[in-house]
Amino acid sequence: MPHAIRMHKTGGPEVLKYEEVPLQSPKAGQIRIQQTAVGLNFIDTYHRSGLYPLDLPATIGMEAAGVVDAVGRGVKGLKEGDRVAYCTIPGSYTDVRVVPANRVVKLPSWISDQQAAAMMLKGLTAEYLIRRTYRVQKGDTVVFHAAAGGVGLIACQWLKQLGVKVIGTVGSDAKAKLAKRHGCTYPVLYKKESLVKRVEKITKGKGVPVVYDSVGASTFESSLDCLAPRGTLVSFGNASGPVPPFNTGILGQKGSLYFTRPTLMTYVAADDDLQKSARALFRAVKNGLKIRVDQTYKLKDTAKAHRALEGRKTTGSTILLP
Repeated sequence: MPHAIRMHKTGGPEVLKYEEVPLQSPKAGQIRIQQTAVGLNFIDTYHRSGLYPLDLPATIGMEAAGVVDAVGRGVKGLKEGDRVAYCTIPGSYTDVRVVPANRVVKLPSWISDQQAAAMMLKGLTAEYLIRRTYRVQKGDTVVFHAAAGGVGLIACQWLKQLGVKVIGTVGSDAKAKLAKRHGCTYPVLYKKESLVKRVEKITKGKGVPVVYDSVGASTFESSLDCLAPRGTLVSFGNASGPVPPFNTGILGQKGSLYFTRPTLMTYVAADDDLQKSARALFRAVKNGLKIRVDQTYKLKDTAKAHRALEGRKTTGSTILLP
């Protein structure tokens, strides 16, 4: 019997249970995947805690890679034995599952299953942030919070490919070195120095056109203060808690700023957008973008992985092995 990580109530990592689940057969328009690697992302902790509610009981997790082992009626372009990956389909913390065929992407030969599971959600997030939410231009200098995290390491490399300089926040000297090796031009240790002052110095007082902020509550004000007039704050995560309600007049007072709260789900809701975004990511990898898998856990040890992620003890990407 297949196994999955299930939760019957919201809470801390202790609510995650390793349980047997029935083997399903694909219906029309579906495929079944024998999963070889499952991605771990911060959004998973939001689902577990109840910040982003799910119907319970639930299997959480948003991305994985594996091999197609059964194909439902009417599916075109996929067959048994194909290597595929997906993200934004809740329920990935399992070893076998059925998913809609139109929501997976085929993997090219130069990307391994573990790389795919480590990069689909984070890589597609980086893609929509830097190519669509605020489309960076060669020569830009931008701020990217959590530069040594999973999304950050991918984004820093991709931004460097695009000729963009990155001011990236990190929590330690080790993470500063890691971020710099992956394209972060100016690592800033936020516990020891002022991000706003560093940005002022680096930009000669002009500020940056965009700040990409996955931290949330604790960085909101400093992120706004880093922006040039008519700059954009892209808030795409809540690692320190959600941004509290604020008077929108502050955006005008600080220079006619823009604030947006995008989600990957919106940007890849259309099947064509999903495939285009994935192709862009795969090209970036072929051009030298490296996917770091720094931590691996057995699927049954998912609670340990959540504790490490929330404790900021991880770098790069973490994957779960069924």
